[in-house]
Amino acid sequence: MAQKKYLQAKLTQFLREDRIQLWKPPYTDENKKVGLALKDLAKQYSDRLECCENEVEKVIEEIRCKAIERGTGNDNYRTTGIATIEVFLPPRLKKDRKNLLETRLHITGRELRSKIAETFGLQENYIKIVINKKQLQLGKTLEEQGVAHNVKAMVLELKQSEEDARKNFQLEEEEQNEAKLKEKQIQRTKRGLEILAKRAETVVDPEMTPYLDIANQTGRSIRIPPSERKALMLAMGYHEKGRAFLKRKEYGIALPCLLDADKYFCECCRELLDTVDNYAVLQLDIVWCYFRLEQLECLDDAEKKLNLAQKCFKNCYGENHQRLVHIKGNCGKEKVLFLRLYLLQGIRNYHSGNDVEAYEYLNKARQLFKELYIDPSKVDNLLQLGFTAQEARLGLRACDGNVDHAATHITNRREELAQIRKEEKEKKRRRLENIRFLKGMGYSTHAAQQVLHAASGNLDEALKILLSNPQMWWLNDSNPETDNRQESPSQENIDRLVYMGFDALVAEAALRVFRGNVQLAAQTLAHNGGSLPPELPLSPEDSLSPPATSPSDSAGTSSASTDEDMETEAVNEILEDIPEHEEDYLDSTLEDEEIIIAEYLSYVENRKSATKKN
Repeated sequence: MAQKKYLQAKLTQFLREDRIQLWKPPYTDENKKVGLALKDLAKQYSDRLECCENEVEKVIEEIRCKAIERGTGNDNYRTTGIATIEVFLPPRLKKDRKNLLETRLHITGRELRSKIAETFGLQENYIKIVINKKQLQLGKTLEEQGVAHNVKAMVLELKQSEEDARKNFQLEEEEQNEAKLKEKQIQRTKRGLEILAKRAETVVDPEMTPYLDIANQTGRSIRIPPSERKALMLAMGYHEKGRAFLKRKEYGIALPCLLDADKYFCECCRELLDTVDNYAVLQLDIVWCYFRLEQLECLDDAEKKLNLAQKCFKNCYGENHQRLVHIKGNCGKEKVLFLRLYLLQGIRNYHSGNDVEAYEYLNKARQLFKELYIDPSKVDNLLQLGFTAQEARLGLRACDGNVDHAATHITNRREELAQIRKEEKEKKRRRLENIRFLKGMGYSTHAAQQVLHAASGNLDEALKILLSNPQMWWLNDSNPETDNRQESPSQENIDRLVYMGFDALVAEAALRVFRGNVQLAAQTLAHNGGSLPPELPLSPEDSLSPPATSPSDSAGTSSASTDEDMETEAVNEILEDIPEHEEDYLDSTLEDEEIIIAEYLSYVENRKSATKKN
């Protein structure tokens, strides 16, 4: 397959350079049949490529037929408005994986999915369509989603079909059940991430929600701008879920998650993306996923994504990894990412017919593999010392394979992370103490969290903010419509404020506003020269009475409880896929990479050997 793609790319390059139009005479006659001149052209190009003439002729004929089909489709689109979509079917359909489908663009995504399933014998509910690197939305029309004439559509199957499964009804039924489970899993993933994103958007104090953190290379949390918190939460959540599917080699399910992550990362500012390497890693994961699905040709901007990853790594790690070495003392673990980058650049160049560039990148990947290869006996030595296999691989790569240094490195890293966790725990403890103190003054948990976040945890600054903004009293934990009602103050509390020197009517109004809290009423009046700020409600008419409880409210308790359980399950499923080790994305056995490097180098070296012989 890879060698054929290389041959197609080289022949397309020759045709373009020689300005040969295969759809015109002498290569195509008036009946659109192949002309005699095509055989002479195949002979000429086979000599240049040192390839079998019949093989070259066959590929040129495929290119000619495709050009004629495209021309016919263009004419048809201009006259009838019926567009042609190039459909790339799943890898299990070995023959005719590339097919043309005619359709109008005003139909919905659901209608297109149905048409594809019917035309190619697929099960509609168990496929997903990816066009322009986005998952097709079923409820919108093709035009609304930017689908145009001659676009490429990739079909992903949610079930894993094999020859035996198609012959055996029982196995086929099992696969259908598996597909249903995977579809439900995808829906739960989306639901769980939506819940977490909503929490991220509405969270008052990020210090109290540690699972919403993003860390830098040292493992310390980065402060996220509130305006970007939701997008970043969704981006990271979809990426982690996609990576979990990648580990299980479920590429068809991983890709939609990775593409969604890419969409949300694009909503974040460049400064944030340059701070961490998540976005660069995502670009590698997307291209890798397309490659493993054998659909790399569907990704028109693979080169762009790989260049973007390289640029992001440079911005994040510094020139020649200088910033990374300064922060972490080494860059051995991160070299795994560069091995994957060079490998994918080599594959892309080979598929594009650039064998010289392909060899350069593949050779870089090979050299890095030799450098990063880990002796299994060294891993065993570290396992006997009580470290995990993941810690062993990461530690050995950080220390150039030295077992003693790796053991020290892992121990030091454990201590560093333990210290960071201890500091975070202490920070959280102090924050909880300050929240309790402010609640003791009569403020709600919501108000206390918000003001402490604004004051960076400084209690004295928080008190100043509260005195300057008495309306923060109205930041309640529950429904404001039920809690923002004013109560009649006792005469005793009014007299206490009058005794302090405040006017009786103003004292009564302040006590109504602060629901009888004498301390808050006195502090606010003193801070504002004996009067209340105009933005606070001063009369009962300004308040809202609690809404009556309808029968449906009490009847909905069971349903609400069920919904809450489902939400908890969806969120827990997301959190389970978030790896415990902060450098999990750098850990790889490199077994797949070793095989693929050898395979593609053999293709390139065979080409070089053939060239030398001739």
